[in-house]
Amino acid sequence: MIGRYEHVVIDCPDPRALADFYMRLLGMRVERDSDDWVVIRDDADHRRLAFQRVPHLRAPRWPDPEYPQQFHLDVMVDDIDRAETEALAIGATRLPHEGPDYRVYADPTGHPFCLCWG
Repeated sequence: MIGRYEHVVIDCPDPRALADFYMRLLGMRVERDSDDWVVIRDDADHRRLAFQRVPHLRAPRWPDPEYPQQFHLDVMVDDIDRAETEALAIGATRLPHEGPDYRVYADPTGHPFCLCWG
């Protein structure tokens, strides 16, 4: 092993706002918070997401290759309909794609993520 996983870093114009969205979506809490950098983690301290300020972000427009997705998260859920309702209520947007065990959404900054079940 050369190193260890620390966190995924998501570029965004407002780190606190996007961290709040993911805290509500994933049940995480703040670990570090500054104007340009916010880190959230789960209660077991195993999973972390970081958000860094990028003032002129070219937001993705999935599935448009001119504005590539850059990354996406898969979020496992027990009840897809309930999870969708709750995700939309906190600022997610449903995107026009789904499979037999996932649906695609965008976070408030436009980054795609999937709600998965099964």
